[in-house]
Amino acid sequence: MARLSVLGISGGVSTPSRTTAVVNALVKAVALRVPADTGLIEITEAAPSLFVGLSRGALGASGEAIIQRVEKADLLVVGTPVYRASYTGALKHLFDLVDYRALTGKTVVLAATGGSPYHGLVLEHQLRPLFGFFGAVTVPTGVYGSSDDFVGAELVGPSLLDRISRAASEAVSLLNSNHADAPVAARVG
Repeated sequence: MARLSVLGISGGVSTPSRTTAVVNALVKAVALRVPADTGLIEITEAAPSLFVGLSRGALGASGEAIIQRVEKADLLVVGTPVYRASYTGALKHLFDLVDYRALTGKTVVLAATGGSPYHGLVLEHQLRPLFGFFGAVTVPTGVYGSSDDFVGAELVGPSLLDRISRAASEAVSLLNSNHADAPVAARVG
């Protein structure tokens, strides 16, 4: 199998970030299962390039490069902290700039972090519909981590670690089925 592009996107707006820790763990878990070139976009670092304009045409070269990385990835791992029962506005702005056709059929792993287990439904009520709009294929197992799953920004919750492993396995299964008939050149893109 050709190397795939796996891109993590962390919508966290603080450093260190529990959300970034979860996204990184998911990206690594996928890369352990399939040959992959991996990368990470952190909103805290990308914001100056993305917030220069409200439309894609207003972006400079660095902002356009970020959007193209998102559009060209074979698999996205998208994570956000929960703010007011939803994903961050900064993450929303990034996806407002992505072409609505670019993610059709792409595999996406959903992740979120929050202060309590009660915020876990953000995966189903906010993130899954967002990627449904794009026509992406979301992995069935969403990954949600609450405060109890961390010591600082370190992942320690056994159920969180189990969900990361399960989601990564499901992502690879979806990738394999999505790319089974695709020519190698189209996959590496």
